[in-house]
Amino acid sequence: MQLQTLGARGLDEFDRAFAAMTREHADVLLVLPDPILALHQTRIVELADKSRLPAMYGLRESATAGGFMSYGTNYAALFQRAATYVDKILKGAKPADLPVEQPTKFEFVINLKTAKALGIEIPPTLLALADEVID
Repeated sequence: MQLQTLGARGLDEFDRAFAAMTREHADVLLVLPDPILALHQTRIVELADKSRLPAMYGLRESATAGGFMSYGTNYAALFQRAATYVDKILKGAKPADLPVEQPTKFEFVINLKTAKALGIEIPPTLLALADEVID
């Protein structure tokens, strides 16, 4: 397996990045969670589908937008934890005294419709591990 890193920071760079993936005969795509990429997730999902490139995303919203699958932080749970910090600070806690926390809840989402369009059969054992399966 050979890793190829392509940077695309804006809408105008996505076509170029997908053209490079096609030239290099990429087998899969990994889209990391990133605020800029999240803004353009619909376009990225469209390009991945058009390129017939199975893609794993770091944000569940990409899978619900038609992406193949996603695995990443459950941001709703993360925001709830942040709210408890705000509550503690408003009640007088010093922010510097509060412990640093990392995400503890992650989500795995599989989009079966996209898998079928790509001709990929998902094993039942993998489906059983998913937090959500989109038909």
